[in-house]
Amino acid sequence: MPYPDKFTGFQVNGPETWLDFHKNEFQPKPFGDYDVDIKVECCGVCASDVHTISGGWGKQHYPLAVGHEIVGTAIRVGPKVTLIKEGQRVGVGAQSYSCLDCRQCKNDNETYCRKQLDTYGAVWPDTGIVSQGGYSSHVRTHEHWVFPIPDALPSTVAAPMLCAGLTAYSPLVRNGCGPGKKVGIVGLGGIGHLGVMFAKALGAEVWVISRTHAKEEDARKLGADGFLATADKGWNEPHVMTFDLIVNTASSFDGFDLNAYLSLLDVHAKWVSVGLPEDDGIKVRNQTFLTNGCFFGSSHLGSRKEVLAMLQLAADKGIRTWVEEIPISKENLATALQRVHKNDIRYRFCLTNYQDQFGA
Repeated sequence: MPYPDKFTGFQVNGPETWLDFHKNEFQPKPFGDYDVDIKVECCGVCASDVHTISGGWGKQHYPLAVGHEIVGTAIRVGPKVTLIKEGQRVGVGAQSYSCLDCRQCKNDNETYCRKQLDTYGAVWPDTGIVSQGGYSSHVRTHEHWVFPIPDALPSTVAAPMLCAGLTAYSPLVRNGCGPGKKVGIVGLGGIGHLGVMFAKALGAEVWVISRTHAKEEDARKLGADGFLATADKGWNEPHVMTFDLIVNTASSFDGFDLNAYLSLLDVHAKWVSVGLPEDDGIKVRNQTFLTNGCFFGSSHLGSRKEVLAMLQLAADKGIRTWVEEIPISKENLATALQRVHKNDIRYRFCLTNYQDQFGA
């Protein structure tokens, strides 16, 4: 079959018109020996998409098609590709390149490679071509960042796991989430709701920590063992120094009492932040860490090995993203991204019906 020379995608022209999508043709990077061309079937809508095109995360390369929770069919594989077969259903997340040769890459830390490139908005070396994301007919990606999707997972369930799911899963498994551990998930959104299900599937006692009780019923349905609302007086006191790990998925630090949160941690236990607020973040003092000697850090995406393990865990345990499907179109994209901006989604959008816009 003939392969498309150019791809088509819904792009925005700049932060001033970030809800105005235009269907444009664009030139992908040159096809390499290790590349896979994927015809997109569906794509999750991530808060990162909003932060990027609205200018919240600073200057970008426009015009830009975002989207990095991609599932589709591999329609072309390079001559040196061994990890993916043509015709396979596959996924692509938020990263599409690293050197694969440095110390980090060789230790399954390729997401921390100094040469890592994002699935959209990155400038490909030597070409000047800007990578375009999954709000498009196709994506072209190095095989290392193309993942077979287990048959047991529907495409729209798997797609959000490729960014939101991995962002929660990696810090959980890297920091000992499992049987006998008490794990907190701060914030119940796209990342947080998957974090609850993965932490539970890994065997931990899981608590959701939210501002109010509004999402308590959802938290219980997702499998949470307990729920803390920070609006309650003395909310932290019964649980001081009892948590082994807390993963913070919140995207805002407004009114955030960090001392109260960190008081929950056992001696040398860890607080891992994965949400990326647009503002200045949070100020910390050394004294904050003294009472329990806790550790405070962050986590970025995850490795190929972790993606494959996460998808298999989801398939084996019947984990299902809470997803609202929405056919991709100029109008629906504007609606979906505006709703994500307002946190008006429980808990992930997935764009579908690509054939209607881009053909069979």
